[in-house]
Amino acid sequence: MTDSPTPVSAQLQSAAGPTSQLSVPEPLAGRLLVHVVPQRVGYVLDQVDPVRSGLVVTGKGALKKVAELRSSGGPVALLADPAFYETMVATEQEPFVEPSDQLPFGDPLGRAVQEQLAVGASAVLTPTGYLRAGDGGALRAAARAVGALDDPRVVFVVPADAGWLAPDQLGLLIDSLAGVPGVKAVMLGGQLDPLAGLHGAVEGLVRLLAEVPGVALLRSDLAAFGALARGAVFAGYGAGSKQRHVVPPWEPAQKSVPVTSPSVLYPELMGLFLGQTLARRFAASSVPVCDCAACGRRDLDSFATQGQSVAAAGHNTAVLMSWLRALEAKPPGAEREQWWQQWCSAAVARYPLVNVAIGQPGAFKPQPQLLRWAELGAAVRAIRPAR
Repeated sequence: MTDSPTPVSAQLQSAAGPTSQLSVPEPLAGRLLVHVVPQRVGYVLDQVDPVRSGLVVTGKGALKKVAELRSSGGPVALLADPAFYETMVATEQEPFVEPSDQLPFGDPLGRAVQEQLAVGASAVLTPTGYLRAGDGGALRAAARAVGALDDPRVVFVVPADAGWLAPDQLGLLIDSLAGVPGVKAVMLGGQLDPLAGLHGAVEGLVRLLAEVPGVALLRSDLAAFGALARGAVFAGYGAGSKQRHVVPPWEPAQKSVPVTSPSVLYPELMGLFLGQTLARRFAASSVPVCDCAACGRRDLDSFATQGQSVAAAGHNTAVLMSWLRALEAKPPGAEREQWWQQWCSAAVARYPLVNVAIGQPGAFKPQPQLLRWAELGAAVRAIRPAR
């Protein structure tokens, strides 16, 4: 495994085709960014790879925190995402939104450009409202405004309901984004795991990446790595569950289980499990030991209380960075796609082995999205248009 990242030029050629003139802000190209709220930046900062990664500071106080990080020598790749799409819906008349606690500026997009560049952000994230599935008017209005701006420093944020990836909506999404110069950062909306909640959503995402140059996937989970493997210009993984998808503004966030302990990445299974769940599962058997950069040979069942949240966040981030290095060791294109599919397949195959080892059939079950990435192969690659 090489310790140097794949050259940016090679990554962009793979993602956008050899004749594309796509312009990606240099500090972001090819990176896996970590989404984190301002109050928890310190949980992950020490484990963020300065060469391959960076931060998306998300939510209220993002601008102030980015300014602090930039003045204190924070990561090179640094974005501020006020996340107005969490509370506001895009319309054809007003595709971009402004903070509700400040006086109206009259030009939300212009305001975002001024404010984010002023605090030292590596690029500007557009203040797009949440895009309801099928609302072509709002999507086209936002796309036209970003296209008219034609500023390579501006990343078009597309907080799109996962329903846009359905076969009857995907064509409109592709057509609307394909004509926008620069980077289009898709954030998927829905409850829990949006890619698992819609049949064919993973395939739709792969097709979007194949047919539209310059797509990034932000505010995501395991899909961030799948997107990088399939040619995304950069991607983002959420440090907390709320930063791994976008909940539609009109819906309360759902929880699959009561949260009594931090979520912990089990590296061999490529899944997130509550620390308390891991402690119960391994109470009467040999415990996996983590040797990531943050743990230094720590028992994986030792994150069983909320008091271990800081340690769990460090562990998760360190594991993500190790996955990123493994991914970058493969050349962009078909070889990287195949490697990712095989890596997911190997993780799925470990589940029954772990269950047998702890004497608890069915105790650990692979997440639906992991299963889908493991199954993706030539059938999906066949829809990639010839370059």
